[in-house]
This record gives sequence, structure tokens and C-alpha cells, in this order.
Amino acid sequence: MDLLGAITQFAILGLFFCASAQNQQGDVLAMQALKKSLTLPSSLDWSDSNPCLWQNVQCDNGRVTRIQIGNKGISGTLPPDIQNLTSLMIFEVMGNRITGAVPSFAGLSQLQEVLLHDNKFSSIPPDFFSGLSSLEVIELSYNPFPAWEIPASLLNCSALKNFSANGANVVGKVPDFFTASNFPVIFGLKLAQNSLEGGLPSSFAGSPLQILWLNNIGGDLNGNIEVLGSMTQLVEVWLHGNQFSGPIPELSNLKNLQWLSLRDNQLTGVVPNSLLNLPSLKCVNISNNLLQGPIPAFSKTVTVDMAYGNRFCLQTPGPCDSRVTTLLSIAQSMGYPVKFAENWLGNNPCDTSDSWWGISCSGENITVINFQAMGLTGSISPKFSMITSLQKLILKNNNLSGTIPSELTALPNLQLLDVSNNRLQGVIPAFSNKVNLITEGNPKIGQNITEPPSASPGPTGQSPPSVVSEKKSSNRLIIYSLVGGVLGVFLLVLVFCSLKRRPKNSSIVESPNSVTVVHPQHSGDQNDVKITVAPSSGNGASSEIHALISGTPGDVYIVEAGNMIISIQVLRDITGNFGEENILGKGGFGTVYKGELYDGTKVAVKRMESSPVLEKGLTEFKAEIAVLTKVRHRHLVSLLGYCLDENEKLLVYEYMPQGTLSRHLFHWKEERLMPLQWTKRVAIALDVARGVEYLHNLAHHTFIHRDLKPSNILLSNDMRAKVADFGLVRLAPEGKGSIATCLAGTFGYLAPEYAVTGRVSTKVDVFSFGVILMEIITGRKALDESLDEDSVHLVTWFRRRLTDKENLEKDIDEAIELNEETLGSIRTVAELAGHCCAREPYQRPEMGYVVNVLSSIVELWIPSEPDTEEYYKSDLDMTLPQALKKWQGYEGMSHWDDSSSSYLPSGEVSHTSIPTHPFGFANSFTSADGR
Repeated sequence: MDLLGAITQFAILGLFFCASAQNQQGDVLAMQALKKSLTLPSSLDWSDSNPCLWQNVQCDNGRVTRIQIGNKGISGTLPPDIQNLTSLMIFEVMGNRITGAVPSFAGLSQLQEVLLHDNKFSSIPPDFFSGLSSLEVIELSYNPFPAWEIPASLLNCSALKNFSANGANVVGKVPDFFTASNFPVIFGLKLAQNSLEGGLPSSFAGSPLQILWLNNIGGDLNGNIEVLGSMTQLVEVWLHGNQFSGPIPELSNLKNLQWLSLRDNQLTGVVPNSLLNLPSLKCVNISNNLLQGPIPAFSKTVTVDMAYGNRFCLQTPGPCDSRVTTLLSIAQSMGYPVKFAENWLGNNPCDTSDSWWGISCSGENITVINFQAMGLTGSISPKFSMITSLQKLILKNNNLSGTIPSELTALPNLQLLDVSNNRLQGVIPAFSNKVNLITEGNPKIGQNITEPPSASPGPTGQSPPSVVSEKKSSNRLIIYSLVGGVLGVFLLVLVFCSLKRRPKNSSIVESPNSVTVVHPQHSGDQNDVKITVAPSSGNGASSEIHALISGTPGDVYIVEAGNMIISIQVLRDITGNFGEENILGKGGFGTVYKGELYDGTKVAVKRMESSPVLEKGLTEFKAEIAVLTKVRHRHLVSLLGYCLDENEKLLVYEYMPQGTLSRHLFHWKEERLMPLQWTKRVAIALDVARGVEYLHNLAHHTFIHRDLKPSNILLSNDMRAKVADFGLVRLAPEGKGSIATCLAGTFGYLAPEYAVTGRVSTKVDVFSFGVILMEIITGRKALDESLDEDSVHLVTWFRRRLTDKENLEKDIDEAIELNEETLGSIRTVAELAGHCCAREPYQRPEMGYVVNVLSSIVELWIPSEPDTEEYYKSDLDMTLPQALKKWQGYEGMSHWDDSSSSYLPSGEVSHTSIPTHPFGFANSFTSADGR
């Protein structure tokens, strides 16, 4: 038996060694296949026959456990043989140029960390996550995958700590399976810059997530953010650049929250005290929302950005007017509707210069609140009773629920309460006889009201409220029918007259929803006729509506519905028939003229070359209209109108009185201008970066400008910059990292890959912006033929000089006054310029990173200013000159962005790039390679 046992053990041991040898041989074959499919740099030695001796490969007992070849400039593809590396624990290939499909990793049960981000993988298999029971970290960010949804097979990865797929074309809804029961140790969920839709899943409640990135979603991520209040482990939340609405929730349970970015949404309501009082808080960004109430007073230890786009009652900290506070408490019960936030401006609801939607006053007393047909939900607030001067309260035709508060019966001056056509229920409080109460259209209301036996007058000689309501509604219907008939006949007469008589000297301005007739000598006065029409479901030609009015004899102006069109005659008039004395500048596209509207508003009129054979000019003309009618931003020049009349192609912009940046950088001496100092130069650069960032990431589409240069950057009187000239803009198709185009742009600013191959991506704009930074630092042009051959090309010369930091001071524009602080920030911007002008596109940063770097410099000099301007919106009741003046005052959105990173808890660090925050600086998590 002893001999038999020994033989058995020997046989088992032999089988083990045989299987082990087979597995080792399988690893060798898989690694040889990997080596063959990749193009490796000479610095990576994989020449030995034993892959366990290869650089950046580790083995245990002859089995491959780690492959860490990230950021090596590797190209090629990954073979399916990787699935045979069954002992593999760490696989890192991030930051290379690997293409093709990601092979299936299904069944690799030992695999803990997979970093595939920042490559060019074309797809990911649906079974990728099957059997990855040990997977802790997966990084898929910034690969040009086709649209894909996060599969339910991810549930196999119950050990998951960090899931990151920023900019990876993830679509669909945010999965609802990221729960504590499915992923008990999950730490980070990063899905920024994708095309997700829907809202935050309620299953996030109680999740152990500490990091949540759902920012700059290109789809339709919306709804409220209430669930954040129950995600008690959160440390970092980035939800900026979405369409979230409603109030900021109660956050008192988030004891660890440090970073919160909610900018660029549609959040309304008052910033809660629970957020202000969080002791862990470090940085908050709530700009470009519709937040109301007093300016929140955060602790001095908290970095805050809330300057733009909100609707705080005052420009400095302090309590709001009591009437404002009451109205906001009323709005709270209705979920703080966006309509209120957009139109309730300032600190005085009775100020005639600020029209508060639905509020009417007598002197300083609110007398009428009319919120009819606004789609309101929620309940009727008892706080209405605090407005003791209220005479009429109209809430009809909404979706309000609950009961009528009994507190309203105490309003001493109330005459009318109309809550008809809602979803109210319960007993109606006993109002005095002087109140006209209208409640029809609420099927469940008034169950305990005793109906009178007939419609005869009651003891007081008045009909019961319900009878009075019906009579008044009937009378109203008759009156409305008569008025509607008369207006209908009048409109038909106007249409008939306009078709019969269309004058030569007509000004045509089209707007999507209204028609406004404007006589040039009377614009804005009571002689203007305004007619509002429903938007057309067809094209502009089929939906033309003509309105006709005579001013002085022979002068008739026609306004049509549709897009923004201005007649050639008006443009000739306001530019002195395109006189030379009104020329602002010339270029390859044509000439820009200064013009002045009849009310004194100044505009810039770009007149394209008029030759009928210049198809290129027509293409650029159409491109500029297409872009500027889709995007609105404070740092993109606003298109106010256009004209296409036979061979004439004209674009009308807001006027930028300080001209181009090139004028102030290169020609300030001959034009007798003051030289730009460093702080102003960096502020201008930040303005431009924000505008370009919006084009790349935050508009509804991704636009590539292709012609960024100082002559296409315009400056306002206060030296704020706006990007102009969108004739070469290209729309990047979905799912493509780059697109092939005909070469266009300006030499000296062209990225190398664009000049050689004609393929463009957003990184060509980053390169051009880097050149502009170099020009801002040195005062030199991108191309200067007057210099030595080695110095003609600014980028090449600057790269050489950048390595000699000790002598950088010699290369700075002599017009800049230097000190230690200035010199330090110039060094930072110089490094950023070199980064932007890297030879390879993948080595250049995103514009969001550029915004972060520049804003961290600018904020040291320029304090945050409360935004006193409204968002752009077209007021359909305005005359054209009034609308143009308002549009010129438009201030859009400034945006920030971020890069990707993998976070691990408890001090663990992943080999990824340092993430940048929407607050202007990198966070405290550092990558292992120091990037």
C-alpha cells in the first residue's frame, strides 16, 4: 500500500507539472502573439525567448501576471490570445495608439486591473466582463468606440472599485445596478463626456460611491439631483454641463463631501444652508445655473465659483427683500420652476424695470399673482397668505395637487382666487363672500360642499361661487370668440394687403415665433405693430406671413416669420452704401463694415466677395450661419442677422469696438494704443479658451473652428474676448476622432497632422491656441519672414527656447512689465503653450484642461463678479432694434472641463493621468508616473 500510495502521489505530481508546463507554454505563445501584433519602441526590450524576462512584464512561477506597457508610443492591435493568460492580474496599455477591437477578457478570473484608456480601440466585445470576478479597476476612457451601453454582465465584477469610461461614447441611461449590494466596495464611477440620457437612478441611494463624474454629457441627462442627499459617502461630485433642474437637495448627511461641481445646468431655488455648513467642503462650482435667493456665504476656506448665470437677489451677501423671500418660498412648493428663475431678477418684484413674471403691483405692494397655464406642479403654498396686499391669485390650468390652504382665507384684500383645471382635492376652506372663488376642473375637490337646490340668488342676493364661476366663464367664452373673430378678419386683411403690395424698400427680419413690423424712423415707439404667430411646421418659404404698415408715405417695411434675415437695402443704408470710411477690416473672405442701426446701435457687417463663381465664399457663408444659429456663448461673437441677395452675401454681428487681438499685440505702436499687460493677456486667453471649449464639448454638437488666430479674436470695450469667423468650422461626426477635410486655415497655426494629411480633430484647435499663447508671451507673429531662418516659425523657435528656462525672460514681449509674480505665471503659460503645440495630437490636452490652468492664474488677479446679465433669449415682443440691443448684451456660459483618472481608495494609485478639476487646479490624487 505504501508503494501504491507513493506511485499515486508521483502520478498526481507529474500531472500537475505537465499542466503547469502546458500553461506556461500557453503564456509564451500568447505573449509571442502579443509581441507580433504590436509595434514596439526600441526602448522596450522584448527580445528574449522567455517573456518573463521582457521589460514591463512580470511573472509568478513562470506564469505572466503583469503587463504594464502604458504610455510607450506603441501602435498595432491586441490579439485574442490574451484570453489565454489565465494568471494575468494587471494589464496596462493606456496612452498608446493601439487600434482595432478590444479582445475578449472573459474568464480571466485573476484579473484585477485593466487600463485601456487613451488609445484608438474601435470596439469592445459584449462579453468583455463575463467571469471577471476579481476585477477592481477598469479604465476605458477616450477610445473611439461605437455607441455602446454598459452591459449587465458587469454585475459579474462584484469586487469592482473603480469604473471609468469618460469620452467613450457610452449611451443609454445611467445603469441602476451600481448599488451597495451589487458592488459593496465600489469607489468611483466616471462617465463624463458621453451621451447618456434620463436622470440619476434612485438606486444610487445608499451607494458606497465616493467619486461620481457625470459631467458634460452630450445626450440628455436631466431631472432632479435629489438622490445625492442619500449618497452619504460622496467625496467628489461632477455633474456640470448637463440639463439637471430643480433645487440643490439637502446635503447635511454628506460629511465627507469635498468637491462639488454643478455648473452649467438649470438648477433653481435657494442654495441650502446644509451645503454652506459642510465642514469637509473644499471647492464648489455652481455658476451658470438659475439659482435664486441671497448669495450663499461659504466659509473662507472653500474655493467657490458662482459668478455667472445665477439669479441671486443681490450682488453682495445679505438677505433678500421680504417680498422676494416670500415669493421664493411660494415657488419652493412648486419645485422652483425654471420659468420663475429665468424671469425673476433683482431684489424688488415691483420694480418696473425688472419684469417679474406673473407679478403685478400697485406701488410697492403686490396686488396680482397670475401663474395660469405654466405647467406648474407641486402644491399651493400657504405662504401666499403672507402677501397681505394680494387682490387676485390666478393659478388655473396647471397640474397643482393637494388642497387649497386654509391660510388663504385670512388674506384681507383677496377678491379673486382661480384654481380651476388643476388636480386639487379635499374640502374647500370658507372664504368670505367678497372672494370670487373658481374651482371647476378639479374632479376631487369640494366633496363636503352643499349644493343649493337651484341657481336662484342666496340670502345675500349673490349666486353661489360655482354658479358665478359658470356664468363668468360663459360670458368670457362669448367675448373671447368675438375678439378672436375680429382679430382673425384683421389678420387676413393684413396678409391680403401685403401680398398685393410689397415695397422695394423693405426690411426683412425673420424670427421663429413672431412677426414684428418696424418702421426705421419710429422703431420702439407706439406706432410699431406687433403680431405673434404660431411657429411653422414646414419650411420658411411655406410659412411666410407678411405684415404691412405705412409710416411716412412711400416707406413701408415688411417683416416675415422664419430665420433672421435683413434686407440688402437696410444694410446699404446703415453702412453708407458700404463706404470706405466705414471699413473695419479686410480679409480673404471680403470686407467688414461698421454700421449703425436707426436707434444708434452699432453693428459689424461682413460683406463676402460678390463674384457669382466664388462657391467657396457661399460655402463659408452658409457654414457661419449654420454654426452661429446653433451656438450661443459669451465668448463667441453673436450673429444678429444675415442677407443673401443674388450675389450679395452679408453677415451682421455685434460690434466689438476694440477690434482684433492682433491689433493690440502687433500693431499697438502704429495705432497709438496702450500695450496689453500680462494680466489682461491671460484674461483674454482664458476667454478664448472658454469659447473654444464650448465649441468642442459643450454645445449640442462638436465643432472644430480650424482658423483660430489673433485676427479672429475680437475685443469689447472692457477687453473681453470673443472668437469670431466661423466660415471654416466643421461639425465633427459622432464617434469619429478625426475627419478628413480639404486643407484650410492659416499657415503658422496649422497642426502638423492637419497640414500633412488633411485630417482634423479638436486637437487642431488646441494646437492653434498654443500658437496664440506663444504670440501673447513673445509679441511675435506665428510666421515672420523678416527674421532669421531659424526664427521664422514661432512654434519651432519657441520649443527650443522653452528648454532654456533660465533665459525665458529674454524672450518675453518687451511691452510686458515684469515682476516675480508675473514671471512665474508666464512660465506656467509657456509650458502650457508647449503642451498645446505638441507634435502628436494625443499628447495635446483637451481645452477643458487649458481652461483650468488659465483660470487658476486669472482668479488670483480678478475677483469673481456676480453676473448681472440675463441669458440669451429672443423676446418675441421686441422690435428689431430693441432685440439687437438685447442680443448684444447677451452673456452666455463659461465652462470648465476635466481629464480622466482612475482613483483607488486607501492611498492606492493607478497609472493614469492626473485629473483636472472644474475648479481650476489638479486634485490631490497623484499618478504613479508623476504625470
